Amino acid sequence: MFLTEIARASADVAATSSRLAKVARLAACLEHAGPDEAAVAVAYLSGELPQGSVGVGWAALRELPPPAGDPSLELLEVDAAVSRLQTISGKGSQAARRRELAALFGRATELEQRFLVGLLVGELRQGALDGVMADAVAKAAGLPASEVRRAAMLAGSLSIVAGAALSGGRQALTAFRLTPLVPVKPMLAQTADGLESALARAGEASVEWKLDGARVQAHRQGAEIRVFTRNLADITDRVPEIVDAIRGLDTEAIVLDGEAIALREDGRPRPFQETMSRFSSKQFPASSRAGIPLSPFFFDCLHLDGQDLIDLPARERLTALARLLPPELAVPRVETGDPEVAQGYLDEALARGHEGVMVKALDSPYAAGRRGAGWLKVKPAHTLDLVVLGAEWGHGRRRGKLSNIHLGARDSATGGFIMLGKTFKGMTDEMLAWQSARLLQLEERREGNVVYVRPELVVEVAFDGVQASPRYPGGIALRFARVKGYRPDKSVDDADSIEHVRAIHERAG
Repeated sequence: MFLTEIARASADVAATSSRLAKVARLAACLEHAGPDEAAVAVAYLSGELPQGSVGVGWAALRELPPPAGDPSLELLEVDAAVSRLQTISGKGSQAARRRELAALFGRATELEQRFLVGLLVGELRQGALDGVMADAVAKAAGLPASEVRRAAMLAGSLSIVAGAALSGGRQALTAFRLTPLVPVKPMLAQTADGLESALARAGEASVEWKLDGARVQAHRQGAEIRVFTRNLADITDRVPEIVDAIRGLDTEAIVLDGEAIALREDGRPRPFQETMSRFSSKQFPASSRAGIPLSPFFFDCLHLDGQDLIDLPARERLTALARLLPPELAVPRVETGDPEVAQGYLDEALARGHEGVMVKALDSPYAAGRRGAGWLKVKPAHTLDLVVLGAEWGHGRRRGKLSNIHLGARDSATGGFIMLGKTFKGMTDEMLAWQSARLLQLEERREGNVVYVRPELVVEVAFDGVQASPRYPGGIALRFARVKGYRPDKSVDDADSIEHVRAIHERAG
């Protein structure tokens, strides 16, 4: 299989907004992949490298050789070259990387070069998300999409499942089972408009505190224990207190889903970035556990002593969890369908400094790897009116559009604006088109991929929190900012001030 087939499919997928068209085009491409090529093809079409990050950034790709006239690169040749890039280190590594990149890009056509650049820097946004790709693998293999998704959840990798499905069909998928010590993709939640809406959808539900921590998946098989992140990275050596908690349970084999969070002495959560600091370094310092201890809280049980529980209704999984866990390791929860009872629980969670609540239908299975309708998150909305200071040119289907906007809060002391972060989320195609045209009218200068503009536009932004950040001049940044809409009715003098944003950060701390 040639790389050009992947690059053309990627470009076609990026050019359409139709899910059905994306699935059909991806499936048509995958049908040409051999058994040893399928996993790499799925990874590339998903915008990912099988090797993970290989340390190639924009700087290394500034001076590329002229594109080749005819396609000659085979898919597995490219995969081998990327693997070589990952292993290059030590003295002379930069020169060696340049030679490897020059050899690879010198054989790539213009279309392939564009594709490779996006792939290597992690900015290949073409809309081939997990759900779309799973449907495409199923279509190419002639299998039900539900069976492919389930196998991918259990394997923790759609790429691996694709190779099995395309070469061995349904029989090959039966080999994928939930196995302790092998991470599975976590179930994700949908956002509810409010508590009453969530209860109307879920009915009798488990209403649980929503902790602002780090998602963890804890596994045990006999004496061996492993802890994984939501991205399935093994962090066992960095979280000894979680390992100790699992070792203390009266069980031989278990898989638990939960959160790890750093708490203050009064039980309130520490700032989110303090929790995340425990996960950010592979070198675990002994002082970290004493300085920022983690508290694990588990809310679901996927496997217990040889029995898979993921297909059981939530009430049965929660019953198993309650029998096993001491109260201090369980997420606080109440079972109710009464909005008043649920509201009281939400109020208590907020009063204790947590994000809100999760509303989980008691009859729902564990829809691993998906945003299941059985899990709904409810938390108060945080919004700010901020000023657009600049924007970056988009990639993939946003190529040619000013997409990632720079957000600034008003500085009352100087009359200027202080940047708090960037976002490209929440924008419709119509908004992108309007935004690009309007910002070009306000352009002051350009630096690389960034167009800086006169601070005249106010945009309403929703966000999940404010965290300390040395990256920005104000020392703080928004978490998970997304655009709600532009506010033409407001001037920049009406924008929120940096003092207001700092107050939000201080209250959360």
